[in-house]
Amino acid sequence: MRFIGTALLAGVFVLGACAGGEKKGGTTADTTAAAAAPAPESSAAAPAGSTSTAGAAAGSAAAKPVTGKTWEVKMLGDEKGYRYEPAKLTIKQGDGVKFVMVSGGPHDVAFADSTIPPGAAAQLTANMPDQMAPLESNFFMNPNDGITISFAGVPKGTYDFHCIPHLAMNMKGEIIVQ
Repeated sequence: MRFIGTALLAGVFVLGACAGGEKKGGTTADTTAAAAAPAPESSAAAPAGSTSTAGAAAGSAAAKPVTGKTWEVKMLGDEKGYRYEPAKLTIKQGDGVKFVMVSGGPHDVAFADSTIPPGAAAQLTANMPDQMAPLESNFFMNPNDGITISFAGVPKGTYDFHCIPHLAMNMKGEIIVQ
């Protein structure tokens, strides 16, 4: 159900971005940040006793900085298809991964709580700056836009990720944390 809601939100965002109209001051990054701002409030406003794991994950860990190497993953969309390059990466705990928008956007980086190691969601959420939702980055529209995600304090294991707007086109990747 969460995926359908996220996919719907992504579709509305993409259609809104393509709608045109008069451009007012500010940059794409400004509007992306403004559009993303309400998400934390909605999880904070959840009724008492709610069992939302996303809201609980976001509030239960403090962000930890990259303490090792920072790896780069390009987000691409071109005649070869939509993809992350490299799509598979093996790193160490404490390393960071910098996802950079190159072409074919909008792109993002999203992890599903069910496809990452148990107990990883809270720390990974805390280590992802400027999120649209827990475990989901904002959309990146312009070349060189991106996000660096710290893998400090997360459990070892496999972290599958995907691009929400291009998931149907198999834009997926995998990070193995040793």
